[in-house]
Amino acid sequence: MLNEQHSTTITLPRGTLDLTYQTNSAANKSATNKNGAEQHAHYQLEDLLGFAQRINPKRAFLFVSKVLGRHIPVAPSIMREAFTDLADLVPNNLPEPVLVIGMAETAVGLSAGVHQALQTRYPQALLLNSTRHAQHDESSDANGTDSLLTTFCEDHSHASQHLIYQSKDSVTQAQLLASKTLIMVDDEASTGNTCVNVVTALREAGLSQLEQVHLTTLVDWSLDQETPNPQSDAKPARMANRLAGIEFHRHHLLSGAWQWTDAPNPEPITMPSVDTTAAGSQALGVTGNWGRFPTLDSTDGFANYLSSFQTAFTRFDGQENFDVTQLPKRILVLGSNEFVWLPFLLAEWLELESKKLSGDTASMVNFSALTRSPIALGGAITTMLSFSDNYGLGMTNFAYNVEPSDWDLIVLCIETSADSVDAMWRGLDSVLVVSPSL
Repeated sequence: MLNEQHSTTITLPRGTLDLTYQTNSAANKSATNKNGAEQHAHYQLEDLLGFAQRINPKRAFLFVSKVLGRHIPVAPSIMREAFTDLADLVPNNLPEPVLVIGMAETAVGLSAGVHQALQTRYPQALLLNSTRHAQHDESSDANGTDSLLTTFCEDHSHASQHLIYQSKDSVTQAQLLASKTLIMVDDEASTGNTCVNVVTALREAGLSQLEQVHLTTLVDWSLDQETPNPQSDAKPARMANRLAGIEFHRHHLLSGAWQWTDAPNPEPITMPSVDTTAAGSQALGVTGNWGRFPTLDSTDGFANYLSSFQTAFTRFDGQENFDVTQLPKRILVLGSNEFVWLPFLLAEWLELESKKLSGDTASMVNFSALTRSPIALGGAITTMLSFSDNYGLGMTNFAYNVEPSDWDLIVLCIETSADSVDAMWRGLDSVLVVSPSL
């Protein structure tokens, strides 16, 4: 199987991004590249990514996923296909217990989708997402510290600090600590540093039996960390050497390497203050456990959330009972920050129900999410809405590539009370806020 090598240059206001990447020319769905890392032949660069400029002095560019449903609205079916294709790359016969861990905020829905697909082969695999929202439960003190397992840093991020929580259930906690395989899910890897930071933190927190780590990403740009640079005497440390005593593997839909060159005299930027792990003044409603604490069932809470949507829509549309044929033609479901998995399942349910209808009554459903990530207009980011966050943190949140007039119905899914959303959303006639009971 021959890998096709490609290169391209992306010009952004603060510099240029030179990419080399590879896709597989074989007809087979998956293949193995020269670094022993698996990738899919099905995806090309333009299928997976656009590019934009971060408002972040630590890194000036952003890989903008077209299949993640975070910064670009996308059909839930396309997202589900990417989740499943990525999970299919993870091999059989891994040492168990298996732990799937996702990175907040961008990859918490991706990790749940990969975890759900993997459970056809690993039904006892646990899901655990990092978070930037301090959690309170019966087992913790006022600061949530008793239930906190560990913390780690994502060095290049706009919000670098992450929290990882443990389980108050003794059986689940024992399984977590006994994990032998870690499947770390993220939208992209650009240096591999975050993976090393996560594994180090987990081992120090008690996961001492880890035997294998599988870095599982939509796109992996860190393969130059595995191959010496012929133009430099400096040889990067291989991931296997940075994770002593652990067998390391990579799985991704596309792979390559990047090099950034600053533009001459780039304009200075000021990043909004978004680096906090505070809980916020708004209480979180009961939405089940979809990964902020270790879980086997990421769909816990979806039935109640679907019922909340149906009840809210009947009131919104003046119906006596919920009727899927009365849904409007163009529907955008928006998750909020880390609360994206149950909203995705809602969007997927709406898409699947709509496909059962005739062409005259079927709806077009897309999914996206609110985010704290500051991104400049341009490139893959065509529009930007900014507003106050619904968690009571006093920070600005954003919705990218969302033009309200393009949608007959925007379903804004939150985990706080309905009155916590910014007045901008409440002032739009097309917006239906779905909130759990508090």
